Amino acid sequence: MRHGIGYKKLNRTSTHRKSLIKNMLNSLIKYEQITTTLPKAKLLKPQADKIITLGKKNTLSNKKSLFSKLQDKKCAKKVVSELSKRYEKRNGGYTRIIKAGFRYGDNAPMAVIEFVDRNVEAKKVDKKTKDNKKDQKDQKEEKK
Repeated sequence: MRHGIGYKKLNRTSTHRKSLIKNMLNSLIKYEQITTTLPKAKLLKPQADKIITLGKKNTLSNKKSLFSKLQDKKCAKKVVSELSKRYEKRNGGYTRIIKAGFRYGDNAPMAVIEFVDRNVEAKKVDKKTKDNKKDQKDQKEEKK
């Protein structure tokens, strides 16, 4: 019988598991869509939903607990300002998991976890465009 087994341990120590969840939550909030293994995505989904629900009620204690869970000011601010406004009328179910086949090499089941009604432009936050690369090269040449 499965009594008393609360969550998946993912073959990691407690500190490693907590930091893994924190980093994946930060990535999910930043990019609004990430690709990971299916067990990790299933573990991350309720955590992400709780974070959004926490951000919906805009109080000081909720902001502090958000920051303590995420430990990233930009992500905590994005949850409070953008994501909580986007899901104002939705009662739960802020994320979805889409199965994405199997990983080459170890055949691990992969999944895409994303926010419902996500911002497609959020995926391109850190990507540099060709124009930016040319501008940076020009600036370096001008300094010389």
